[in-house]
Amino acid sequence: MSTEELARFLAGEHTMTVATIGPGGRPHLMPVHYFLDAGGAPMTWTYAKSQKTVNLERDPRATLQVERGDAYEELRGAMLEADAEIIRDLIAVADIGLRVVAGYGGSGARPEEVSVADRERILAQAPKRVGLRFHVTRAVTWDHRKLS
Repeated sequence: MSTEELARFLAGEHTMTVATIGPGGRPHLMPVHYFLDAGGAPMTWTYAKSQKTVNLERDPRATLQVERGDAYEELRGAMLEADAEIIRDLIAVADIGLRVVAGYGGSGARPEEVSVADRERILAQAPKRVGLRFHVTRAVTWDHRKLS
């Protein structure tokens, strides 16, 4: 994929697998919902005590994967090597949560369109969570739709 194609692909998806390095040195893989910040960096939120957060505190390196397609000729995706930034500011974490929830299911909703019930749930969870911004250092992509 070109840089532009990758940006469109990532903006059109909402679930990625985050791989961190576990305490025993093995990969720890977990799916998360995400959005792209204004600069194109993938962002999500997670519990501060989650294994992925603990792993990233110890070693900020992560590998992200976003993929789509069922049949071989439809497969496309991206593997992104990244350095994670852990965000702990409560207001920023709540905003990240609102943006993640707004994007569930590809609805394209804006944070201000999140229901009152969801907004209350997000604000109640924010003190227990952190935001994650992934600064991509390398991207590997594939798009089998381009195969002849």
